[in-house]
Amino acid sequence: QVHVAESGGGSVQAGGSLKLSCKTSGYTYNIYCFGWFRQPPGKEREAVVFIGTDGATRYADSARGRFTISKDNDKTVYLQMTSLTPEDTAMYYCAADRGCDGRPQVWGQGTQVTVSS
Repeated sequence: QVHVAESGGGSVQAGGSLKLSCKTSGYTYNIYCFGWFRQPPGKEREAVVFIGTDGATRYADSARGRFTISKDNDKTVYLQMTSLTPEDTAMYYCAADRGCDGRPQVWGQGTQVTVSS
């Protein structure tokens, strides 16, 4: 059973940076795609970025150029965020996508990111 757990959220001033981590477990082979999603206060959850089994990435327009997704050999997926703005304030979720179709099946509990102006 695949499991994901986020960490690294916090409060930062506009223009600052944060790096989120997503520790994944419960699978043996590189068969899952992973994504970062976020849900701003009072809004629906939205996709931020995906990373495929081959390392290919797909970014939302809001993230492209400022956010970078990566993964290491220890099954941790990272989201490096720079040039943060108050509009980036949200609960950020990591998710595992077995079908790599943008519809994850497994979600973490989320980590809060708050950007102040």
